[in-house]
Amino acid sequence: MVTATSSTGNATTDKINNSRNSLANNEQTFLKLLTTQLKNQDPLSPTDTTQMTSQITQMTGVEQQLVTNDLLTALVGMNTSGGISEGVNLMGKQVTAETDKSVLKNGEATWSYTQSRSATGVKVEVIDKFGKTIATVLPDDMSSGDHTFKWDGKSADGTKQPDGGEYTIKVTATDSEGANITTSAKGRVDGVVTKVTNESGVNMVWIGDTKVPLDSVIGVTNPTTT
Repeated sequence: MVTATSSTGNATTDKINNSRNSLANNEQTFLKLLTTQLKNQDPLSPTDTTQMTSQITQMTGVEQQLVTNDLLTALVGMNTSGGISEGVNLMGKQVTAETDKSVLKNGEATWSYTQSRSATGVKVEVIDKFGKTIATVLPDDMSSGDHTFKWDGKSADGTKQPDGGEYTIKVTATDSEGANITTSAKGRVDGVVTKVTNESGVNMVWIGDTKVPLDSVIGVTNPTTT
């Protein structure tokens, strides 16, 4: 199933309508100022009509320029959203996406994380989609650099969690003085793309029941034939 929403078209219309409303308000303000200027002009030295014409012409030019800018912006947005066709090309393909979450598959989920420097204590918490900590692991390797963390899918009480669940990890690293060390973590989602959507201008691909941004896909292969 491929869903190409009309959010881009609606956004374009909204941009144009908002511009028109803004221009109308600006024009009303301009006319009020011009009227006030005429009412308070010096009778012995009235405003030159050439100057008034010039002001109106300038206002019209500003209106046209603003509309042009909005239309160009809308066109650029439409062109960018055309990237959904790239997602369509991934339909049915086996892909790997790098994101903050990882999906439990065959009883395992894997993340990579990086420490900015060596630590004396590291704690990795596995968190479910409801924000609840399911398991806590204390890795032996506390050196700086890149690390791989593989979870066996078991909660703190040893209960095996079902495949398909989405999880994130929180890595807390501290030094000998108890100061926090900067860390960053990324998970991977693997599977076949089943759907493509555009949500608020962001192209998303669905890998099973998990949706990820199109630009998070880092690998594509043909699915294995069984």
